[in-house]
Amino acid sequence: MKNTQKGSLFVTLFLVTIGFLPSCQTKTNKDELIVDDAMFEMEETDESDGHTALNSLDFLGIYKGILPCADCEGIETIIELGTGNSYSKKATYLGKENQNVIESSGTFTWNDAGNTITLTNEESPNQYFVGENVLFHLDLEGNRISGDLADKYQLVKE
Repeated sequence: MKNTQKGSLFVTLFLVTIGFLPSCQTKTNKDELIVDDAMFEMEETDESDGHTALNSLDFLGIYKGILPCADCEGIETIIELGTGNSYSKKATYLGKENQNVIESSGTFTWNDAGNTITLTNEESPNQYFVGENVLFHLDLEGNRISGDLADKYQLVKE
């Protein structure tokens, strides 16, 4: 009977030790930015659950990226969304002789669906679809840009 108790004790200790091993590992995974096209397909229904980017996401913060440019290497863009629907924007045209930073600020408004903001003091295109830790720069009609460069029209939250 003593060997059975020792065997049970050994198995129990072994299982407990195995259970603690995952908690000792260091996590090195970074948060991945997952873009799901379904987030752009908003259906108008009477049974809305009330969740929108406006009321469900932590959208305040600094977003950075390099947007495509027709006559330069890209437009380094930084947008900070602040409280009171305020924003500040910095744009630098890369590869130009004069790489001055163009700064602007103002307020932004939300669309009725609560998923897209419009920067009120900016020339069109001035709309951004608000996703989880990302702003998607929209075209002149307020649609998501598609094609080979679609993934280049994103500003990622820091």
